[in-house]
This record gives sequence, C-alpha cells and structure tokens, in this order.
Amino acid sequence: MTEYGINQIGADALLFEPVTLGFPSRQYLGTKDHPGVIIGNNAILRPGTVLYSDVVIGNNFSTGHNVLVRENTTIGNFVSLGTGVIIEGNCTIGDHANLQSMVYIPTNTILGNHVFIGPNAVLTNDKYPPHGGKSLKGPVVKDNASIGANSTLLPGVIIGEGSLVAAGSIVTHDVPPHSLAVGSPARIKPLPEGAMK
Repeated sequence: MTEYGINQIGADALLFEPVTLGFPSRQYLGTKDHPGVIIGNNAILRPGTVLYSDVVIGNNFSTGHNVLVRENTTIGNFVSLGTGVIIEGNCTIGDHANLQSMVYIPTNTILGNHVFIGPNAVLTNDKYPPHGGKSLKGPVVKDNASIGANSTLLPGVIIGEGSLVAAGSIVTHDVPPHSLAVGSPARIKPLPEGAMK
C-alpha cells in the first residue's frame, strides 16, 4: 500500500496491492500531512485502486480493479465501484450505489441512494467542451434511479427518483420521477409495470 497524507481505515479492511491512499490533489502537492482518505469498516479495495485526498467513504465499500476516486468526494455505505470506474472529484454518492465496470462520473455530480449505473455509462459536465470553465455541472441522479449500459447523460440533467434510462440512451433533458427515458436523444415514456421493483 502506498500512502500520502493522513489516512484512516476502518476495521476488517481487505486491501490487495497495489493500492494508493490519500494521493495529493493539486493543492497538496509537495506536502506530507495533508488530509488523506477516510474509509469505514469492511472495505475491499482491489489492485489498482487509487483514492485521492479529502475523500470520505462509509462502511462496506468495495472496488474492482483500477478504480480512481478523485478529491473532495463523499461516498456512502454499501457502495460498489466496478473495474475501471473513474470518479473525477467533488462528487457525492449516496448509500447502496452500484456503479458497474468502466462507468465515468465527472466533477460536480450527485448520485442518490440505491442508484444503479450500468457498464460503460458516461456522465458529462461540460456543455461546451473544452471551454466550460467554472460552469461545470454534472448530472443529478435521484434515489432509486437506474442508468442502463452505454448511456450518456448530458451536463446538469436531473434523473428523477425511481426512473430508468434505457441502455444506449443519450439524455439531453431532465427525466421526471418514475419515468422511462429511451433513445437518442432520449424520449420520455411511462415506466413499464414492474420495471423498477
């Protein structure tokens, strides 16, 4: 394990080398005693996991291989990040979130409780790349929403509570609660009966 800064790891953690904890954000480069990462009990960190400084993670957290979580991110309890997940920082992730392999979460994104994001889904935060500057705003995915594999969410969209984004969809506008978004660009339809039970 490679450590930077001051890190706290809860009881019964399993860390498989190589794992990096508390990697310094730009503001901490060249310092030694900066805040690192705080991890709750029963964590499982697989090889290649890199957790930056100022990251706070709850209990029962697990990662696949080669996961990156950037600075100023808060992650709840019972969260699973699949292989190759990237979380770019300044993000909030609720309890019982499940991000499958190769999911990309940009800076300034909020994910609620019981959120599922399928493999290769991409969330974005820059309306006019590469010059978004200070206006970067990631999506907000409300509680109990699911995002299908290979979907793309445009900057600032809100995925309503209990909604489903179908695989391969491109979401350009907010999705109302308990709705289905499907297609490119995504169209809003009624949620099929039993789809989110």
